[in-house]
Amino acid sequence: MDLATLWFWIVAFLFVGYFVLDGFDFGIGMSLPFLGKDDTDRRVLINTIGPVWDLNETWVIVAGAALFAAFPEWYATLFSGFYLALLLILLALIARGVSFEYRHKRPDSKWKAWFDGMIVVGSAVPALLWGVAFANIVAGVPLDADHNFTGNLLTLLNPYALFGGLTTLLLFFTHGVVFASLKTEGDLRERARRLAVRSGAITIVVAASFLLWTGFAFGTFWFWVFAAVAALALIGGWLANLRGAEGIAFTLLAVTVATAVLALFAALFPDVMPASNDPANSLTIENASSTEYTLTVMSWVALFTLPIVLLYQGWTYWVFRKRVSRASVEAAAH
Repeated sequence: MDLATLWFWIVAFLFVGYFVLDGFDFGIGMSLPFLGKDDTDRRVLINTIGPVWDLNETWVIVAGAALFAAFPEWYATLFSGFYLALLLILLALIARGVSFEYRHKRPDSKWKAWFDGMIVVGSAVPALLWGVAFANIVAGVPLDADHNFTGNLLTLLNPYALFGGLTTLLLFFTHGVVFASLKTEGDLRERARRLAVRSGAITIVVAASFLLWTGFAFGTFWFWVFAAVAALALIGGWLANLRGAEGIAFTLLAVTVATAVLALFAALFPDVMPASNDPANSLTIENASSTEYTLTVMSWVALFTLPIVLLYQGWTYWVFRKRVSRASVEAAAH
């Protein structure tokens, strides 16, 4: 395996980390209207991700930086062509982060409701648009001979891409609700489990349909392997949640998200940005990558830094592994 191919899969790994970790953050945010009966419930839900949500978001920054350094042509085409969609994602993430920090600054219920609404929207918009973006990357977009995107926002909002966005929206929502059942106690925990049963059943149907659509249109051998693992893990996670085994359910849903992302990268390989209008204009691993020297330096840096990042992330989750209860949240408020 040459270095360009290696970095294609490293970029895939970084996006896997981002979607697995920030995915359930999005799900928690979207679940507030469904699980938050009162302000204490909503504070409990927010506190389940309070210590880790900002750390989870750093994965997308690292993924973007790796994309810029390893595949500058891919980065330039993607971020210029998908500029408006990515800007909406950025604004949504900013609104969500601000809301986490400011909703408790005043006791007024309208103040909190306003920021809670921003958390919901700031979670749902990225969950939808990331799916739209990656579906378009796999399907291909119109590019000219200089690899410039020649479409517009409506080009990206095609049926296949919107279906991909619906898939990620539902998958992240279910992942987050299962996380809520894993991290809470009492009635909230039980309501989260029941909600995950209902949303999980819908997610299975939608995700299976999207994977089949992708497979028949763009599938490769490894796509079908990863897609099969994702499907089995999703069904297994739903069954585990049905039995009340939240830890197993959450783990299997993390496997689902990870293998689904890998399936999309496998369908994309060896292209990085297919041209839907003319295959000759497509960006591939070969013509989009940096020089061998750049990739070599990056590989050594990744070899030493990536294990540290993983260890720190694991330590953070271990420290904040306990469930969050209504009693603890109410006590902290006094």
